[in-house]
Amino acid sequence: MKRTLKVRVGSAATALDRFETTWKRAARGERVLAEHVLTFANLQLLLRTLTPARWTLLERLRADGPLSVNELARRLQRDYKNVHGDVKRLAELGLIERRKDALVSVAWDVVRAEVRLAA
Repeated sequence: MKRTLKVRVGSAATALDRFETTWKRAARGERVLAEHVLTFANLQLLLRTLTPARWTLLERLRADGPLSVNELARRLQRDYKNVHGDVKRLAELGLIERRKDALVSVAWDVVRAEVRLAA
């Protein structure tokens, strides 16, 4: 089964509403599917966080499998310090996993972004 992360733009209130709806469904005994969502407050924050360089990093890790940060920087032909900072931020967001063997890997099979136009 593919692990999917949904990336959205929305408010904390919207995220809490989703949580409450799911909680109530579970309390009624209804089947609840696990949903993994990363919500950004606005589009500008999403774009500042998931930069083209970070997206390329994710793609490289997904294609090549677990790597050390040093090897990842070498394959991306980027400065180690910058790649290390990107890996740290992506790990904080849950997009990358740090393994006990000091390698990093992509935590998801699919990252699906949803950005709605304001009404």
